[in-house]
Amino acid sequence: MKKRIMVLGPTQSGKSTLANVINESTRPLKKTQDVIYGKNTIDTPGSYLENASMYKYLIATAQAASHVLMLVDQSKPREVYPPAFAKTFTCPVIGIITKIDLVPENADLCIQQLKKIGIDEPFFWISLNDNTGVEALKQYLFTWKTRNILK
Repeated sequence: MKKRIMVLGPTQSGKSTLANVINESTRPLKKTQDVIYGKNTIDTPGSYLENASMYKYLIATAQAASHVLMLVDQSKPREVYPPAFAKTFTCPVIGIITKIDLVPENADLCIQQLKKIGIDEPFFWISLNDNTGVEALKQYLFTWKTRNILK
């Protein structure tokens, strides 16, 4: 079974846009309650994270993931992840701060959230408006994936 990169975050945090970039796709963006399997990603609905009764589905879905990307939106860093949530996943969890071009004064708050969730650095800072940080993230993900597939 092909391992994909699971993208997790609150509604409107940039999950589907990031999934499109990682997949090199132009899939239309629309709010959905479906998990969408792309070429390289598993795009999860924000509502699954925002409803604790759905956590079991996220954890089960992550069994098919090489990594979990947990997004925090710098423009509105709501605390939607429970403390230490990253520790429930068996694959590597990477912290992503999105919309870094908006509300820069929230940067420290985003770092605090990622640490509270249980994610260690490095964190990736991205803007999907101009793709700042996206190439570094893709290089990290695909280098790791290739390195571990060849072992």
